[in-house]
Amino acid sequence: MDNIFDRATCDAHIARLNKLTADTRPQWGKMSAAQMVAHVSKAYEMVCDPNYAATHKRPNGVVRFLLKTFLKPIVVGPKPYKPNSGTAPDFVVKDQRDLEVERKRLITYINQVQAWGAQHFEGKDNHSFGVMTAQEWNVLFAKHLDHHLRQFGV
Repeated sequence: MDNIFDRATCDAHIARLNKLTADTRPQWGKMSAAQMVAHVSKAYEMVCDPNYAATHKRPNGVVRFLLKTFLKPIVVGPKPYKPNSGTAPDFVVKDQRDLEVERKRLITYINQVQAWGAQHFEGKDNHSFGVMTAQEWNVLFAKHLDHHLRQFGV
């Protein structure tokens, strides 16, 4: 798994993001390139946006237990996501977006996570899955981004 806390890895992800154009079409799914970038940013918003907790209701205890038990192993496990796999309702982006605006925002988030480093994420609480290790955060970010960059062939 790529190490999102490594500068060279982040630069490689950013280079792939920079290959996207508004006309780049997905190999699966219905999102535009701009919607995909906005969708991927949502995982970063959880930790980079100081207002996230105030604007997004945390799932109740039962739902968090189910998410942690059944979804978390898929999200932070070693297997790549399958094309057309489901998306949490909070991560769905249906409105039109501007690719350049969304790309700039995601690159800012990627750089912020890398600058904070693994130590910042060790034992950090995830909105849906509870406390996670730095390695779990790494997999969450790297695997999700790679999945969608592959979706768009970059």
